[in-house]
Amino acid sequence: MKGLKLHGKDLIAIGYPEGRAIGLAINVMLKHHRKWSEEKALELLCSILADPASYSEHEHYAPIADALTGRDRKNEAQHELVARKDYRTYGADHIEQGAIHQMEVAMKLPVTVGGALMPDAHQGYGLPIGGVLAVENAVIPYGVGMDIGCRMCLSIFRIDPSVLEKNREDHKRLLTEHTRFGRAVHEKRMDHEVLERSEFNTIPVVKHLKSRAWQQIGSSGSGNHFVEFGVVEIADAQNEFELPVGAYLALLSHSGSRGMGAGIAAHYTRVAKELCKLPADAQNLAWLSLDSAEGMEYWLAMNLAGDFASACHHQIHARIAKAIGEKPAAMVENHHNFAWKEMHDGREVIVHRKGATPAGKGVLGVIPGSMTAPGYIVRGTGMAESINSASHGAGRTMSRTRAKETISPSEVKIHLDQHGITLVGGGLDEAPMAYKDIRTVMDSQRDLVEVIGSFTPKVVRMCGDGSAAED
Repeated sequence: MKGLKLHGKDLIAIGYPEGRAIGLAINVMLKHHRKWSEEKALELLCSILADPASYSEHEHYAPIADALTGRDRKNEAQHELVARKDYRTYGADHIEQGAIHQMEVAMKLPVTVGGALMPDAHQGYGLPIGGVLAVENAVIPYGVGMDIGCRMCLSIFRIDPSVLEKNREDHKRLLTEHTRFGRAVHEKRMDHEVLERSEFNTIPVVKHLKSRAWQQIGSSGSGNHFVEFGVVEIADAQNEFELPVGAYLALLSHSGSRGMGAGIAAHYTRVAKELCKLPADAQNLAWLSLDSAEGMEYWLAMNLAGDFASACHHQIHARIAKAIGEKPAAMVENHHNFAWKEMHDGREVIVHRKGATPAGKGVLGVIPGSMTAPGYIVRGTGMAESINSASHGAGRTMSRTRAKETISPSEVKIHLDQHGITLVGGGLDEAPMAYKDIRTVMDSQRDLVEVIGSFTPKVVRMCGDGSAAED
């Protein structure tokens, strides 16, 4: 087989400018692709020329991309970490060391103003799950996370919850018929005004995600996302819903912005890493200045993804409410995996809550447990030390991989039966035993929230093969 032959005139013919880029391109092709055909090599070089940014971090092609864009890596600003700022940890005895290390690194960023670690914390990517980070005039895509705007939504109905025991199969059928998870989508989709937002036309990466958003609207993700019927017990007579103390049928959902949010997160995380160079253990905390075009683009895209996530929940609840023929008497909705502009110590900061619930003074939220443990309807106390935040759930006590390796289907089935839980879908990675004790978590954040009531799951719908409930 003849070896690859390339000449400068070949590259000029496809649009390469005369100069350093041509020599680099020929050298790289000959070094790594000597057995390729000329046609195949020129096709790749055309791709690099058309979109050098996509190749700026490639192991082999980055020098070509740099030459095309005029990037001088030697003179790029390398941000160094600074002295760690103090932060408050809640429930430290139950938080793994990996999460604490990630928080320690985040508190050394030069843009960091304050932070807090919630009692459900566990290790994530960049900022730990359960990490709260306040920074100045910047946004960290990985500090928000891949599932932008992931949230809880609770509908409370003026229906005696005893219907769940009398007609459990009917409620299982309602969830099966009116919810979709993972790759499954509704055959007849409901329209929503969020799909008409101008950001779909003005932000390039969002424009390419609109068709996916339209396809997935009203559906839920995989993993730990769920829709479930359960029993709400209102304990606070002075509740904001003006509901009498007592028990009610309720619907609780947990999901985020689906493929659209993941696409936005992946794109702007890559952009942030290109523009903001950090030491190795802090690379996933690369930020975008809100004074930059990229930072403002991400901010607008993030907010769109959050609104899309909310629309998905509202459609889920609307479908179920219509099916049972009853409008909710009250609804509570709160999100995590997001960044907010808030005041902290007298100045505006950007607060990232990656797996943490907003808990400002009087702010309502839902903090779920596992599928066999209660969740709680809460009212924030506005604690400054927690950056007005609380946990977003019980938090994992073992990884998904470890749960699959150590928990058996029969063990889960016995556990579900003991707690009277009907499960549709679900995998061993979401087994209740993979989560912390929600009561311990709530005890660690007594100063952060006031409990209005509880939610106890009864009929749970999740993505998955159903292995968590198999014989």
